Amino acid sequence: MTDSSTQDDRLAQCKSEVARRVEQAADDLIRLSHEIHAHPELAFEEHRASAWVGDTMAAAGMSVQAGVADLETSLTGTVGSGQLALAVCAEYDALPMVGHACGHNVIAAAAVGAAIALMGLADEYDLTVKVLGTPAEEGGGGKVLMLERGAFDGVHAAMMVHPAPYDARHMRALARARFQVRYRGKAAHASMFPHHGRNAADALVVAQVAIGLLRQHLPAGEQVHGIVTEAGFAPAIVPESSVASYAARAPRAGELDQLLKRLYACFEAGAIATGTDVFMEETAPRYTHFMPHQAMSAYYVQNARDLGRSFGNRNAKKMSGGSTDMANVSLCVPAIHPLIGIRSAPAVNHQAEFAAACIRADADKAVLDGAVAMAWTMLDLAADCDLRSALLARTSALAMPGDP
Repeated sequence: MTDSSTQDDRLAQCKSEVARRVEQAADDLIRLSHEIHAHPELAFEEHRASAWVGDTMAAAGMSVQAGVADLETSLTGTVGSGQLALAVCAEYDALPMVGHACGHNVIAAAAVGAAIALMGLADEYDLTVKVLGTPAEEGGGGKVLMLERGAFDGVHAAMMVHPAPYDARHMRALARARFQVRYRGKAAHASMFPHHGRNAADALVVAQVAIGLLRQHLPAGEQVHGIVTEAGFAPAIVPESSVASYAARAPRAGELDQLLKRLYACFEAGAIATGTDVFMEETAPRYTHFMPHQAMSAYYVQNARDLGRSFGNRNAKKMSGGSTDMANVSLCVPAIHPLIGIRSAPAVNHQAEFAAACIRADADKAVLDGAVAMAWTMLDLAADCDLRSALLARTSALAMPGDP
C-alpha cells in the first residue's frame, strides 16, 4: 500500500470518527441550540448564550476564554495546538421582536460540534481549531470589531454555516451601511399656529418620496430599506423631531459609497423643503461584500453532499442579498459561509415562521450535519498538502487579502 493510500485510509477513518463523535454529542448540541433559541438576546447582550456556548465547550474539555477583544459576550474555545489554525465562527444574537428568526442558535451549536468532533484528532493533523464566539452579527458588527482588535490574527482560514430554507454553497452577501437620520424642526400648535412650526415628520416624508423615485434608477443589486422610529407625539403638535433607521446595500464597497451619496441627498432634500435641520450618522461598522475561498468551498460542498445534502434546488439560486460581518473576515482571511437548509419553505429568514422552524427536526439535523461537514472540511484542508502550504504562507492573516 502506498503512502498516499495509507493517508487516504486514515483520513477516511478520522472522518468516520468525527461523525461518530457528533452523533455521540447530539443531545448536548441540540440542547444548546434550543436553549439559545428559547432565550433570544440582542446584539452585545448575549450573556446567557455566550455562557452556554462556553460551558458546553468547557464540559467537553476545551480551553475556553471569555471576553475576547474587549467584548463581554465574545469568546474562544480551542482544540489542538498545531501549526495550521482554522477558525469556526459561532453567532448567537437574535433579532428584535422575532427572536431567532435567522437561526443563529443553529450556527452556534454547529460550530461547537465541529470543534468537539476534532478533539484528539486536531494534533494528529497538526491543527489548531478555534471556535470564535462572535456577538452582534445582526447589527453591531462583532466580527468587524474582533478583526480590528486582533482576534483573527494567526488564523489561516475561517468558516461557518448559516441556516436558510435551502442549502447553498455561498451566501451572495452585499456590502452594507446602517445609519440613522434625525430631523430637528420646531414645535407649534398644529391648528392655531402652524405657521410658527417646522415639521420634522414632513421632512422624512419628502425624503421617503425622493428615495422611492430614486429606486427606479438604482443599478441591479443596490437596495435601500428603512423604518421611521419617531415622527411626533400628538396630532395637535407640529412634530419637532423625527428619526429613521436605514440600511443601504450594494454589490461592492465602492458602489455602496456612491449609493450613500445619493441617499444623503434625498434626506437633505427633506430638510431643505421643510426648513428643518438634518443629522445623519452611521450606527454600525460597515459590512463588505463576501469573497468565498473556492477550494475550501469545494471541500465543504462535497462533504455536505456526502451527508446527503443537495445544492441543486432552483429556489436556492434565487436567494440573493443579505449582508454579514463574516464578509469583512473574508477579505482578510480565506473564508466560507455556506447556507445550510432547514426545509422551512415557504418560511424564510427574518420571519416568525422561520424562527419556529429553527428548533424543528430539520434544524436539529442541520446542527449535526453542519458540525460534521465543517469538521470534515478542516481535515481536508489539513491533509491537502498544496492547500495547506498556501494557507500557511499567510503568516499575517490581517496583512493579506482574501482569495476570490
